[in-house]
Amino acid sequence: MEPILRRSARVVPVSATGEVLLLLDHDPERPDAPRWGTVGGGVDEGESLVDAALRELHEETGVRAGAADLVGPFHHQVQDFSWRGTTYRGDATFFALALDRAQEVVFDHLEEAEVGVVLEARWWTPDDLADDGRLVSPDLCDIMTAAVRAVLGGDQ
Repeated sequence: MEPILRRSARVVPVSATGEVLLLLDHDPERPDAPRWGTVGGGVDEGESLVDAALRELHEETGVRAGAADLVGPFHHQVQDFSWRGTTYRGDATFFALALDRAQEVVFDHLEEAEVGVVLEARWWTPDDLADDGRLVSPDLCDIMTAAVRAVLGGDQ
């Protein structure tokens, strides 16, 4: 069976010290396999990538930002994945965002299907996340490094 196409907009918040805010979640059919991933989700019908990124940022973290706050897109990825037993072809566009580590993150605006699935938010360096090993995709550390460069510049 052909995977179902799912366009998504992702936001990678970056601190002034080069850490990235990630979310720990799990597939409800695999609760014993949590993994760290970026903020973001599906693009609604008629919604722009930027609008979807900002909406998902607010839903998943409580953080409000404007279009001018986003950097990028800095990365694009097409990757198959499984969720609740269905195979999708994820077409993801990534934006970066400078964010103060002191910013409060809340899960008060999660969609009903995300409640109990999104478990934690934490700031990570790419090296520390690689050591942890619970990555939603094998190239997540590279994506994090690209986001840090997009926000802070230089050889971060």
